[in-house]
Amino acid sequence: MNPTPKNELLPIGRPPALVDHDFELLLQEPFASAWETPAPPASLRERLAQRLAASSAVSAPMTTRRHRRLPRMAVAAGVQVQDLYRAASDRALRPGEPLRARLLELASGATVPVQVLDDGAAAGRCHRELLVLSGRVELAGQTLSQRDYHVLPSGQPTPTLHAAEHTLLFWRESALEALPGEAAHTVFDASAGWPELAPGIRRRILWQRGTQAAMLYHAEPGAMLPRHDHGHDEECLMLQGELFLDDVLLQTFDYQLAPAGSEHIVTQTDTGVVIYAHGDIELHFLRM
Repeated sequence: MNPTPKNELLPIGRPPALVDHDFELLLQEPFASAWETPAPPASLRERLAQRLAASSAVSAPMTTRRHRRLPRMAVAAGVQVQDLYRAASDRALRPGEPLRARLLELASGATVPVQVLDDGAAAGRCHRELLVLSGRVELAGQTLSQRDYHVLPSGQPTPTLHAAEHTLLFWRESALEALPGEAAHTVFDASAGWPELAPGIRRRILWQRGTQAAMLYHAEPGAMLPRHDHGHDEECLMLQGELFLDDVLLQTFDYQLAPAGSEHIVTQTDTGVVIYAHGDIELHFLRM
């Protein structure tokens, strides 16, 4: 046998694998991510800040008016006005946007002069709605009481309003043109009924034009609506109870206008509510 020369290297054997092949697979994706240390949860302060930022972003376009905080303007003997909304005059109106919305408070026996109602209505050349919130009012030979509704198409003469007792009214004006043959009409609360819309929610349609309407909603305690957006401006006037619209709590006679294109994520009541709403007749629900 010939000896191996001293300067000739012997073949080097392959070292044993440091990791078993089966375990090596567990270190590859998608398993590798599972071994990563999770990021620490946000602090309570950070979570609250995030929630407030999200809430502010949702609520930013809304106009909210608190009945108890609104200034009152005396416009005639025994008549006070609280302005809820007035459309800007330097831009086009959004779909369903009112020209003006107001609360009228009348002392017993007070009469609202026609010029007070026509101040922003171009002498009757606009669509007007009246809802009795409390008390009784006489107009056009009729006596309207709580939750009675009266609509005046554009071109109809403005009536004189006379309070039979201390009365609170909601008055709304919009730029809708009257349809041929359209006339004033009244919806009386006592005979209108409450058709069921969904479990725990009933709706009364007071007036409708195409896809927008004036409505009353009656919801039982715990009732809620899913996230939805608005094709028209959506007005909400609280008649009774409390309602959460996202992080805003509305109470009796509070008002909120959500402009067309905005959305409500949370609509829920713990107390049960009766509300006046003006907006889409069919709600467009969104996925959470």
